[in-house]
Amino acid sequence: MRIAIVNDMRLACEALRRAIVADRRHQVAWTATGGAEAISLASRDRPDLILMDMIMPDVDGVEATRQIMLKSPCPILVVTSTVSGNISKVIEALSNGALDAVETPSIGQQGELLGSSPLLEKIARIEHLHDRPPAAAQTTPVGSAAAGGARQGLRLVLLGASTGGPRVLAEILNQLPQDVAAPIIIAQHIDEGYVAGLAKWLADHTTLPVEVAASGIEPRAGHVYLSASQQHLAIRPDRRLHYVSEPGSAWYHPSVDVLFSSAARHWPVPGIAVLLTGMGRDGANGLADLRRAGWATTAQDQATSVVWGMPKAAVDLGAAQAVLPSSQIAGQILSQLKQAQINPTSNSPKSP
Repeated sequence: MRIAIVNDMRLACEALRRAIVADRRHQVAWTATGGAEAISLASRDRPDLILMDMIMPDVDGVEATRQIMLKSPCPILVVTSTVSGNISKVIEALSNGALDAVETPSIGQQGELLGSSPLLEKIARIEHLHDRPPAAAQTTPVGSAAAGGARQGLRLVLLGASTGGPRVLAEILNQLPQDVAAPIIIAQHIDEGYVAGLAKWLADHTTLPVEVAASGIEPRAGHVYLSASQQHLAIRPDRRLHYVSEPGSAWYHPSVDVLFSSAARHWPVPGIAVLLTGMGRDGANGLADLRRAGWATTAQDQATSVVWGMPKAAVDLGAAQAVLPSSQIAGQILSQLKQAQINPTSNSPKSP
C-alpha cells in the first residue's frame, strides 16, 4: 500500500515512517506537516491510506478528514498521541469518514521503535477490507419469529453503520422523541476501546438515554443500546441481548449481519431496520433476512453517505424497501411506528 503520513511532529513522522517501511509491501506516498498541506497533497496524489494526526496548528485532523473525504476520498486512519485524551475529536473524525483510530508509535532512548504493533494490525485490517472482493449473497433461514412471545407487541428499531456512521446516528437520535415507542439497538463498527466514548458522544446529541448494551438485558422502549465490539451483539430465543463470538471469521466488529439476522429469527414481531453509511457489505444480507420476515427496511442514500458501500449492497440485493437521505430517516421511523400502532398487523411477515 502507498501510505501517507500527516503529522506536525518530526519524531512522530519518523516513527510512522519506520513502521510503514518495516513491511516491504508498504511505502510512504508522501508526508504532510499539517492538515491544509494534506488536503492539497491528497487532491493531487491520492494514496491507498492516510495516517491522520488530530492536533495540528493550522487545520486539525477532523477538518482535514472532512475535506479529504469530500474532495478526494480515500481510507483514513486516525493516529494520535492519546486516543482516550482526544476521544471527542476521534469520534468527530470517525463521523467524517475516518475508518478507525490508534495511538502513535514512538522512538525509544536507544532509537528503537516502540508500540508499532497496534498500528500495523489496523493497517492490515484496513488493507483486507479495502481490497476484499464483494461476497456472494448469502441468506440465513428465517424462523417463526412472529409467533408467540411475552414481548409480542414491542417493535425494535435496529440501526447498522460503519464509516461515517456516528454523525448520522446522532442526527437520527436527535430527531427522536423521549417517548419513542421502541428500543433502539445500534451496531456501529468501532474499536472496543472507543465504545464508551461514542456512547457519551451520542448521549450529548439526544434526549434519549444511551448505554453500552450489557449481555442478558431485555430491551426497553425509549432506550438506546450501543453494541460493544469485542464480540457481536445478537438477539437470542429468550428475546434478550447477548454477545456471541461467532462467526469468528467476521472482520467487522460488531457485525451488523449478526444483529439483523438474529432479530429476524428470534424477535416475535417485525420492527424497523436501517442500514447506514459504511464501507463493505456488512448488514446487507441481514437486512434481506429482516425484509423477508416482514420488517420495514431502509437504506441510506448515496448522496448523504460518506461511503455508499453497505447501503448499496443492500439495495443491490433488493433488501431495502426505501432508500432515503439521512435527514428523512428519523421521520420514516416515527411514521412506521405510528402506523404499526394504528394497524398492528401491517408488518406481518411476507416475502419481498
